[in-house]
Amino acid sequence: MKAWQEYAAEAFGTFVLVGIGCGVVLGAGGDPFAAAFGFGFAWLAALYTVGRISGGHFNPVLSLAAFLDRAISAKDLVIYWAVQFVGAIGALGIFAWLFSAKATAGAANGFGNLSSFKAFSVEAILTLILTAAFLSALRSQAHTKYLGMGFSLFAVTLFGYGVTTAGMNPARTLAPAIFSGEWAGAWVYFVGPIVGAIAGWVLYRVIVRGDTNFVDDLGEIKDSIA
Repeated sequence: MKAWQEYAAEAFGTFVLVGIGCGVVLGAGGDPFAAAFGFGFAWLAALYTVGRISGGHFNPVLSLAAFLDRAISAKDLVIYWAVQFVGAIGALGIFAWLFSAKATAGAANGFGNLSSFKAFSVEAILTLILTAAFLSALRSQAHTKYLGMGFSLFAVTLFGYGVTTAGMNPARTLAPAIFSGEWAGAWVYFVGPIVGAIAGWVLYRVIVRGDTNFVDDLGEIKDSIA
């Protein structure tokens, strides 16, 4: 498999995930079930299309977790991030072209009257759950692993959409913010998922892999960056 194929797969997969997911949100007027169905099944469609090529992250924080687990290199992490943001921005760019830049505000993340800290905590917890499920499936050889990943996104989105609109993906957050100009509380949707992804990786290593020696892990991560 050539490196450019992996990067193209991540760009396309993120385009599908963010485009279909946000498109459903825009069309359904904020219905939680519709949003969960849209994002969950969009990830499923993208996974079955190109997941075998790149791993099917389509989310910068899941790529971060994969890097921490040494599934991808530091170089791949940086390029995955770049192409994921390009894919997400491209998807929302089409909506802005079809309708208007202002219309994309309907797909922007928000947490209403909830405090920023509580919203941050919800985003971190949702991402923790999603990350643990993702890492458990990532190295699996089962042909049903993509179903587990898609339905895990469906479940956490169904729960979290009415609270924080269940961001869990900085690329999904950035794209509508760029076109709509809605940046209020955006830090919640960047910092919360990063913290959640790191915590999800720790939980996965301890519970699923039975690894409690993080000194070796951190040393290997440091060496991979050097």
